[in-house]
Amino acid sequence: MSNSADSPQPGTSAGTIRRFRPVRVLTVAVFALAGLIFFTSFNTAKGTNIRTDASLLKLSDLIQERSHKNGQLDESNGSLREDVESLAERDNGSTKAEEARLAALEKNAGTQKLKGKALTVTLDDAPPNATAKLPGYPEPQPDYLVIHQQDLQAVVNALWQGGAEGIKVMDQRLISTSAVRCVGNTLILQGRVYSPPYKIQAVGDPEKLQKALSASKAIQNYMVYVNVYGLGWKVDEDGTVTLPGYSGTVDLHYAKPVE
Repeated sequence: MSNSADSPQPGTSAGTIRRFRPVRVLTVAVFALAGLIFFTSFNTAKGTNIRTDASLLKLSDLIQERSHKNGQLDESNGSLREDVESLAERDNGSTKAEEARLAALEKNAGTQKLKGKALTVTLDDAPPNATAKLPGYPEPQPDYLVIHQQDLQAVVNALWQGGAEGIKVMDQRLISTSAVRCVGNTLILQGRVYSPPYKIQAVGDPEKLQKALSASKAIQNYMVYVNVYGLGWKVDEDGTVTLPGYSGTVDLHYAKPVE
């Protein structure tokens, strides 16, 4: 005979037994949690529609506003830097050799303008209604139709590999600490936000840059999506151009142990 908790005990009528079941505790807890959620939602809304209330600033608007402000600050910082350098050059007591060494360091750091022959690579999302253009390939997932961080990084890395003297992504010069990052289908570069199409311009030997792009395994993989699903890819030789110098801060920040 079973000795479970639901079995009647000696001397007790089976019809009067009422065991306390754990499932009842769980049911009460669920209803209590639901009530708490409803109360919190009501208290947060305060009579407004928390989904559609026009008084609430959209996150995308806030991002664009901060991006625009960061761009203005970069321009202001660049202008101030030029003023400081101009004042420092009046009488800094340095020798011509020291000035030449400083100029070379500034050029390598990307903080000075750079003039030379260049080419531009343009990447763009595929049309939203794109279908597979070649037989044997599956119909595209949404993920197949947008530019990803690794695509942009592949182009930048290939251009450096091809001997680029300087690179500009959109309207910003890259330096050694620049990070090309994507969130969703937007590019975040040095505190500013960009949407496709993405333009990457490099100063260097156009022939060597072209060869480096063609030799990149990552770009070869990207070209499959270009040919099958219609992702954007365009390479233009620009002739002689002048890249802007990097205008943001060059201070390095790092973590410190808590004392």
